[in-house]
Amino acid sequence: MSKDKLILVVDDDADLVESMSMKLESLNYRVAKAYDGVEAWDRIKEERPELIILDVMMPRKDGYQLCDEIKKSDEYKDIVVILLTAVADNVRTTNYTHHSGKTTFADDYIPKPIDLDELMDIVKSNLQ
Repeated sequence: MSKDKLILVVDDDADLVESMSMKLESLNYRVAKAYDGVEAWDRIKEERPELIILDVMMPRKDGYQLCDEIKKSDEYKDIVVILLTAVADNVRTTNYTHHSGKTTFADDYIPKPIDLDELMDIVKSNLQ
């Protein structure tokens, strides 16, 4: 059933990308990986995933910027975007804010540290 669904996992933490990818693959999703927003945009154009799990704080292009680009694009705006954010713990030390997260066009978001089972539930509910 889910074998034809491609999910793009984007995070600059390679270990987290691997753990999310393994969990998704165990549920028979196909997985593509990227480690920053620029690389992710290339993957989106090459492979057109059905859902993107997107970290907010990344080098080169952050998750908010990429999400806005996706959602403003006629070709890609229907791709489901789930933002991963550790911002809640770093509000005083970063220029990312929860306000930005709430006003972006993401379809859903999950705080870090990530509960993989909760993330899988969000993925499943967004791909029905």
